[in-house]
Amino acid sequence: MPNALSFPAIAELTQLQIDTVDLWHREPIENPYEGIKSLVCQQHEFNYRLWHEEDKARSPSATDQEIATVKRAIDGFNQARNDMIEKVDDALTIILCDAGVSAAGGPINTETPGSAIDRLSIMSLRLYHYREQADRADADESHRAKVNERIALCEQQHTDLSTSLQQLLDDIFAGRKQHRTYRQMKMYNDPTLNPSIYDAKK
Repeated sequence: MPNALSFPAIAELTQLQIDTVDLWHREPIENPYEGIKSLVCQQHEFNYRLWHEEDKARSPSATDQEIATVKRAIDGFNQARNDMIEKVDDALTIILCDAGVSAAGGPINTETPGSAIDRLSIMSLRLYHYREQADRADADESHRAKVNERIALCEQQHTDLSTSLQQLLDDIFAGRKQHRTYRQMKMYNDPTLNPSIYDAKK
């Protein structure tokens, strides 16, 4: 099982995400964790920062210069977020190798654990902000009803994904499924691959 091999239960990781979203809205961002939890928290932080930068970009009062600045910040946070997905998956690979777990020839999942943890991070942010909307003093009943329906749907999706991810990890650690890190290979931030960047230097 994952716990015996230094990989936390998914319930622990989702609680970390839920707790830090709430805490970071009240206190400075900190990462007091170690091991996989530290990587998950770091990846979660990039999603947190990305979420709030995207809010700024959609403000009707934002100037063109402000939007340009925010867009560059979004690109940076998105790249960092994707890098952390790979780091979580790489850490899982090391744990499996150290434990001698192999599933050569076994089936491969369409999504890696790192990617699913990233989706759960975004879901925790979505739930937090939907609950903010439900608690708005100026919201009418129709607004609250719509928001509460979406909260219920998000909660179900969060439960479904976290349960499926735990089952995937159980299969991986039991040798029933293979684990691989899929490289994101983003091109837009690479000055040697994005023509808008390297052409500008000519």
